[in-house]
Amino acid sequence: MDHEPNLDRFESRRSTAYGTRGVVATSQPLAAQAGVDVLRAGGNAFDAAVATAATLNVVEPMSTGLGGDAFALYRTTDGGVGAMRACGGAPETATLERVRAAAAESQGSDPSDAEMPERGPLAVTVPGAPRGWEATVERFGRLDLAAVLDDAVHYATEGFPVSEVIASAWGLCEPALRNDAAREQYLLDGEAPAVGERMALPELGTTLETLAAEGADPFYEGAIADSIVETVQDAGGLLEHDDLAGFEVEYPDPVSTTYDGTEVFELPPNNQGLIALEALNIAREVGVPDTEDPVERTHLLAESTKLAFTDGHRYITDPASEPIPPLNSGEWARERAAEIGETAIDSPEVGMLDSPAEDADTVLLTVADGEGNVVSFINSLFMGFGSGLVAGDTGLTLQNRGASFELDPDHPNRVEPGKRPFHTLIPGLARFGDRDWAAFGVMGGYMQPQGHVQVLSNLLDRDMPLQAALDEPRWRYREDGTLATEARFDADVASKLARRGHDVAVDVPLRFGGAQIARWNDGTLSGATEPRKDGTVDVY
Repeated sequence: MDHEPNLDRFESRRSTAYGTRGVVATSQPLAAQAGVDVLRAGGNAFDAAVATAATLNVVEPMSTGLGGDAFALYRTTDGGVGAMRACGGAPETATLERVRAAAAESQGSDPSDAEMPERGPLAVTVPGAPRGWEATVERFGRLDLAAVLDDAVHYATEGFPVSEVIASAWGLCEPALRNDAAREQYLLDGEAPAVGERMALPELGTTLETLAAEGADPFYEGAIADSIVETVQDAGGLLEHDDLAGFEVEYPDPVSTTYDGTEVFELPPNNQGLIALEALNIAREVGVPDTEDPVERTHLLAESTKLAFTDGHRYITDPASEPIPPLNSGEWARERAAEIGETAIDSPEVGMLDSPAEDADTVLLTVADGEGNVVSFINSLFMGFGSGLVAGDTGLTLQNRGASFELDPDHPNRVEPGKRPFHTLIPGLARFGDRDWAAFGVMGGYMQPQGHVQVLSNLLDRDMPLQAALDEPRWRYREDGTLATEARFDADVASKLARRGHDVAVDVPLRFGGAQIARWNDGTLSGATEPRKDGTVDVY
């Protein structure tokens, strides 16, 4: 149990999994099983999504949890398409001047030189997940919250064996655990649990039991809210009770486009879904669906993505703050497509926000049930263990989404009272036909829209099976303009891309995100995942 796994090696000999009544795909086996358990107990895909998310909070606690935000895209049995956004904003007292002054004090710098902290109390935004989980079950599910959270409570109180990739991530996150509560509740004698070691999180278990019995109210107006506010304020943050009490879940209309005959749905701003849609539109304009040469196809996809990132990170922000142009329109794509030629556009930087979001990681889960409910659900703390603050004895780790704010008054993502930060999290949904739907997604900060583009191209342009589409080696643009590839990426294609002006460099597999997909095709269910994390797909 004490061996060191080789996390830089990725090979897959899996096939697509098939079932008739349910499929759950996510980044950890116990969590996938929790979702299937709920389906077997009579729940639907929405119940199973929350059961899986809650169990991930326990078994992969550095990535996700009640202290973060949650989002979903879904198709219901009646054919309806919708979105759920449980995303909190900055404290109402978080003016640019006040945050800059507090950041300068903590950094020992002049206010004019202060930077938005990556962790700590100033990076904490209102957590949306408790209300998001509750609303998903109450609005769309069949079971009560207690039944849905049963496995998560069990693993938190009784313990679970830590798997390889998660053990590695936990160890890397040790320095991020900032307050005494975080160290006491998430480390064993000051160290992260080892591979195979049994770990219990009893404080988190009690908090999950509170959610099961009382719903989300205690997180926003009760005793847990008191612990959250006290922890943040004692550490020098600005969060207040009114910030929590005023939070509400939203149901925005998804944004979409059609690519190669398939309608693709994404979340609207403040999320980065428009980047994926713009990239697909540009790729369509430059003829990617009809391109068979792998070098040309990769070049065109990469350049389409580069342009979409440049636009998305220039304009996407909280739409309540300022207007956002129609980045997913055909006219916009045609104008941008005209800039793509035979060689890489000369851009030393892609135009990404200079943010810890580039390499942040998260969890994603996809669920489909036999009745045709299809759900893509994503839930995150942002960086590993988020802000590094755990609220009192609740086991609740607070996210650091505020790290995506800027302290530049001219920047569209400047911090403002109540404003939601630019959000990387994007679940995906695809309609291949009236009775053929898939929930999908790729994890990993700025990798997410790039992964959406590549997985969809593999499925649609190359007619790959689900599992093969996820296993295919990936590329990704990085903030410095590098076109990173996996070591498994075709060396001949990489070489020819370099001759076209791309700055190609090999990167480690974990930088390319895990991925999941669950599909309902007229009653036949299928799913796929990949072991870039501890991915598993469970069907029945």
